[in-house]
Amino acid sequence: MDKVVWNMPVIILHNIVIMPDSNSNIDVVTPESCKAVEKAMAMDNIVFLLSVDSMDELDKGDIKRIGVVAKIKQMLKMPDKTMRILLETTSRGNVELLNKDDDAYNGDVELLADEEPGRDDKEAEALKRMLENKVKQAYSNGLGTNKIMYAQIVKTVVLSKMCNRVAEFVPLPVDKKRILIAMDDVKERAEILIGYIDDELEILTIRNEIQEKLKECVNKHQREYVLREQLKVIKKELGEDDTDEIADEYDKELSGLGAPEEVTDKIKKEIGRFKSLPSMAPESGVLSNYIETLLDYPWNKSSQENGDLNKAIKILERDHYGLDDVKERIIDYLAVRILNKKGNMPIICLVGPPGTGKTSIARSIAEATGKEYIRLSLGGVRDEAEIRGHRKTYVGAMPGRIVQSIARTKTNNPLVLLDEIDKVSSDYKGDVSSALLEVLDSEQNNKFMDHYFEVPVDLSQVLFIATANDASTIPGPLLDRMEIIEISGYTENEKYNIAKLYLVKKCIERNGLTKNQLKINSDAIRYIIRNYTREAGVRSLERNIDRICRKACREILCDEEGCVKITKKNVSAYLGTEKYAEEKQRLNNKIGAVRGLAWTSVGGVTLDIEVNVFPGNGQLELTGKMGDVMKESAVAGLSYVRSLKECEKLGNDFFETHDIHIHIPEGAVPKDGPSAGITMATALYSAIFKKTVKGNLAMTGEITIRGDVLPIGGLKEKMLAAKLIGITNLIIPAGNKRDLNDIASDIKDGLNIVFASDMSQVLDNAIV
Repeated sequence: MDKVVWNMPVIILHNIVIMPDSNSNIDVVTPESCKAVEKAMAMDNIVFLLSVDSMDELDKGDIKRIGVVAKIKQMLKMPDKTMRILLETTSRGNVELLNKDDDAYNGDVELLADEEPGRDDKEAEALKRMLENKVKQAYSNGLGTNKIMYAQIVKTVVLSKMCNRVAEFVPLPVDKKRILIAMDDVKERAEILIGYIDDELEILTIRNEIQEKLKECVNKHQREYVLREQLKVIKKELGEDDTDEIADEYDKELSGLGAPEEVTDKIKKEIGRFKSLPSMAPESGVLSNYIETLLDYPWNKSSQENGDLNKAIKILERDHYGLDDVKERIIDYLAVRILNKKGNMPIICLVGPPGTGKTSIARSIAEATGKEYIRLSLGGVRDEAEIRGHRKTYVGAMPGRIVQSIARTKTNNPLVLLDEIDKVSSDYKGDVSSALLEVLDSEQNNKFMDHYFEVPVDLSQVLFIATANDASTIPGPLLDRMEIIEISGYTENEKYNIAKLYLVKKCIERNGLTKNQLKINSDAIRYIIRNYTREAGVRSLERNIDRICRKACREILCDEEGCVKITKKNVSAYLGTEKYAEEKQRLNNKIGAVRGLAWTSVGGVTLDIEVNVFPGNGQLELTGKMGDVMKESAVAGLSYVRSLKECEKLGNDFFETHDIHIHIPEGAVPKDGPSAGITMATALYSAIFKKTVKGNLAMTGEITIRGDVLPIGGLKEKMLAAKLIGITNLIIPAGNKRDLNDIASDIKDGLNIVFASDMSQVLDNAIV
């Protein structure tokens, strides 16, 4: 047969093979192919379809030369400048020379004829029938779904056309269709095609078997379970599993974790379990969270601690006025730490009234030591799991707050502030204070066991600082593990300096003012301290300064004031009437009224103790919400007074015919403790014998029934409370004389202190 060669436009198809004797719609998107279509439409509508894997094949000259000659039946231009064309493929062709002219490909195409068998060829007839049966089998199994094409195949008589149409009907891979289109021998093409269909039917059978396996697992009430099983079976058949990739990431992180051997072994074991679980198993998510939590913990990552003592001193002095005991202890710790990097951390507990800087100095200590800062508020915490964590078996389990906080800092040596440790409580969920024992014991916390982690956690490099208002409410075993540093209330001079150096500047900045817009002179600050605050700390003082700043903002905006000046004379215009001036006016001499001193968790306070004696039947009435210890002190004081020889002058039946009423004002406030013993005894003596007590006098001390005066606690706070309201005379137990050495001179200045060892000395100095 003579060789027939045509020159025609060439359309390049990417990973698409169209067989002869078929009608197909294709989208033409490349500029070169669109140009080729336009050329063909301008001539005889004949184009050559050449299938390639990529455009690189054309550039390299490495092209598959066998393609299909087609006639364009219809052409539609799309809005995006692409084309959609309907093609009728006619015959195979071999492109001998491919050129690119005017941005379009064209080539010399040799038309290829099929080697068609004769009519009497029994082998060809057998192949035709086999192919027809395979097509029916494929169609019945859903391998081919085009009904029109199936009907054409069944009616086809010529073997070559049947092969071409079957190859287009059955979804075959591109590489297999290229093999078929390149075959000249039609019988060989039919044999290969039958084999291909068998392969596709076998794949279809395997897929159906997978579906059958899934049907056995189907539960009509567990649709979600079915979907998971389907995914699991498919992945198993394909040999794929997402958990392997995740587990590999975990292994990489573990290699650079630097954790102790026990922790590493535990993580390896859990990663092994994770690999064995299907990715959609409920336990897989729980296990993944556990592994990630262990990997996120900073087992071997420490922050660089500050080794410069002078720098640390400057930071502490910069942020806080006073608090010398705390600063000295921290500097001592830093000095030891510089010399001994492996030493245990001290466990410090700062005890003092509210507003004295316990929490804020902890933040400054963290900066001075170069540690990350964590604050945990323990007030009201009653669940042990808050400290130790939850066991993994619980839904939503998580580590304890201490371990979680350390993990967030990304360092294993932060400063952890346990705020309000005296306010932890316990219930049926466990005792929080007992859980803290292991945390705060420097001999045990190098192997702290968090219930969630299930491996020891080293807390020995963590600097724990606790704060409390009242050390007496902290359980004994917990208190024994901490080094107590008491922070007393501030004196007037200390409050003045704190306000001058820190609070005024802080409040001005917080309210959007500048130092040129608001000026508060020294006399005004002292006036505010004396007449508008009555506290151990400086929070109320700060609130009053804030109030002045807010009113100053309003004046500046409304009245266009350039600068607001606060003096002693105009303070009341901003803060209202003095709150505590009237107390200083009550310091007059009285009968049956004595001022005592008490020490509470919020600092020192004064107590007015009043006694009335009137005819009755010998009853002792105690009011003012006294505690049991205070009631016993009242009874002891009365017992002492009745033992005095002076009582003989009253008559033998005086105490049987008179009632005695002891009252402590502010009756809604609970009061307790033995330190008001001498105060109640003095008030009883004054009321019974009608003798006047000095008004400018306060006293504190425990009494025995024999009249001995015993030492008390909180002397500094009590002296501060007396000085705040203008009292200048104090009577204190002789046993507290040694405590005066630890009290600043500006507190003692202006106070006339009398030391008493028995009640006779108290009465001699109290009675006018």
